[in-house]
Amino acid sequence: MQSKRMYTGIIINVNVDTVTLPNGLTVNLEVVRHPGAAAVVPLKDDGTVFLIRQFRHAAGGFIYEIPAGKLNPGEDPAACAARELEEEIGYRAGKLELLSSIFTAPGFTDEVIHVYKATGLTTGRQQLDRDEVLDVIEMPLQEAMRMIETGAIRDAKSIVGLQSVYLRSSSR
Repeated sequence: MQSKRMYTGIIINVNVDTVTLPNGLTVNLEVVRHPGAAAVVPLKDDGTVFLIRQFRHAAGGFIYEIPAGKLNPGEDPAACAARELEEEIGYRAGKLELLSSIFTAPGFTDEVIHVYKATGLTTGRQQLDRDEVLDVIEMPLQEAMRMIETGAIRDAKSIVGLQSVYLRSSSR
């Protein structure tokens, strides 16, 4: 395989890779290289969850999400999830449980998001980055599930995380 860097950015890099496919055909593929991320579903003892309503320029405005952020070089995904939980909503986790590690869009990027459930929440200190514009929202998990059904929550990592928590809690 040959790879040519076409763009080097702050968060992503874009390469054109020349690859030979399993069927023997050689093609050029554009690949967005991303360091990965971690996301977390903060679940309180009473079954409520925290979401954020965050401004996302690429999505055209505010969307509902679970807290998440990019991995720093060499950072453990669980440490990233814990950091983002406190920075974005001002809580610390007593326990983090890995729910899934998902590809965001494997047709053109290598980004993997590690999705966690956080329990045993205690108050920490919210510390938003200067480019983070968001509101913290608390609601019953069941209400978040209805928001997925109605299309109010459209963010893939959030849907995966919330549905995983819901399925695991309703199977007990």
